[in-house]
Amino acid sequence: MPALDSPSPNPSETPSYRILRKFAYLLSARWLREALVTVFFIILARRSAATYGEFMLAISLGSILLLIGEFGLNLPLVSLLTDKDREPGAVLGQVLLLKGLLLLGALAGSLVFCQWQGYSRDLQQVMLVIGVGVALEALASTLFVAFQVEGRQDLEGRIKALGAGVGLGYGLLTLLLGAAPLTIAFFKIIETLVFLAGGAYLILPRIPLRRPSFKGLWAIMHRGLIFALIEITAIIYNKANLFFLQRYGGIDGVAQYSVTNQTVEGIAGIVANLLLQSVLFPLFVQLWEEDKTQVSRLAQNTARWLLAAALPLMFVLAVESDRLILLIYGSHYQDAVWLQKILVITVLCGFLHNLAALLMISMRLERLLLLFYLCGLAVNLLSCSLIIPATPLLGAALSIILTKVAVALCTISYCQRQLRLIPREPFIQLAVAGLGGLLAYFLTKPLLPREGAEVLALAPMAFLAWRWWREK
Repeated sequence: MPALDSPSPNPSETPSYRILRKFAYLLSARWLREALVTVFFIILARRSAATYGEFMLAISLGSILLLIGEFGLNLPLVSLLTDKDREPGAVLGQVLLLKGLLLLGALAGSLVFCQWQGYSRDLQQVMLVIGVGVALEALASTLFVAFQVEGRQDLEGRIKALGAGVGLGYGLLTLLLGAAPLTIAFFKIIETLVFLAGGAYLILPRIPLRRPSFKGLWAIMHRGLIFALIEITAIIYNKANLFFLQRYGGIDGVAQYSVTNQTVEGIAGIVANLLLQSVLFPLFVQLWEEDKTQVSRLAQNTARWLLAAALPLMFVLAVESDRLILLIYGSHYQDAVWLQKILVITVLCGFLHNLAALLMISMRLERLLLLFYLCGLAVNLLSCSLIIPATPLLGAALSIILTKVAVALCTISYCQRQLRLIPREPFIQLAVAGLGGLLAYFLTKPLLPREGAEVLALAPMAFLAWRWWREK
């Protein structure tokens, strides 16, 4: 594939610096979008818990449509675009066509689902509009993968920042003007159309689309089938508890759960989508064919820093849940406070599991990974069926925790055996720093202001991170 016009990379830069620089491009765009999304949903949640719950339900449905439309093709697309025997323009054309056909089928199925659930006409319209906006990201992500393979995460970041500004700017404006929920819901379609237009404008002149052949289309579909099943299974077990919760706890229960889940999942998503999948995964794929020792070394270094980031994040989200939830969303989200204290467990699971899963895909063990995900789905549906009817909110939290812990144990333990993913010495250092911080917190909590005890709790982990950075 011809490289996009860009300055030559500085040969004096270390690999870790280049990884951080690419991550920074995507992170800056993500933070802009997350800031706008946060403001948007805070205002929406404060104005109407019912409307907020409807939007969260619609986004959950859209996420399922997105995964069906992507059909797991983004991960194998990395290797397809780096294959010297394939024409990049033909590959892009085939993937875009295949995703378009899948999206049409998924949207038709969503209409049947809404009718089956007996949703009101207004709710169906909001779910359809937001669902289409989220689902169309399947096409945009194809173009973004091409940027990632070229190492041009800076262009991807700029497009995403522009789309977030235009789409969420529209959403905020209509929300502040008191527009109807259906009018506001178009913010997602606008955002995604900017993604598509910007991505096509920058990448298609460099990689002209070729007419896809039926044979090539079938070959790519067959190659993506395992990845599609993996991603569809994952999105179902991540979102199924919301639909159970809506049935047994009502739309207010969905709103309470979504307030905290959006924060927790958002943090895990930044690491999983930006750092791991968009930056490190292409490196894992290339290095696994060239130097497996380098993969192990990079994975171990990534794992220890993920642990060092996850533990303080979990602590802050747990001890500050009352301030974060009530100050931002308002006093009518009391249940979200204790929910967040429970759901922080998923941050650690998400960080390490996503790393392990991408390593397994790099090792071409996607079938084993699918087996792990199917086991997680079975755990999820069983726990949702047994726990949520009796205690909807707590059951929704416990079901996703049990699922993520089960899947993470499978993937992390496998990579631990194969790559020694978490070396003993850093793990012991992290455990000592974490336990020391907790001890300092509980001993000083009755004696110091709340903030002072929290700072002392975080000090050992901060010192350890500083030591690691100096050693590097």
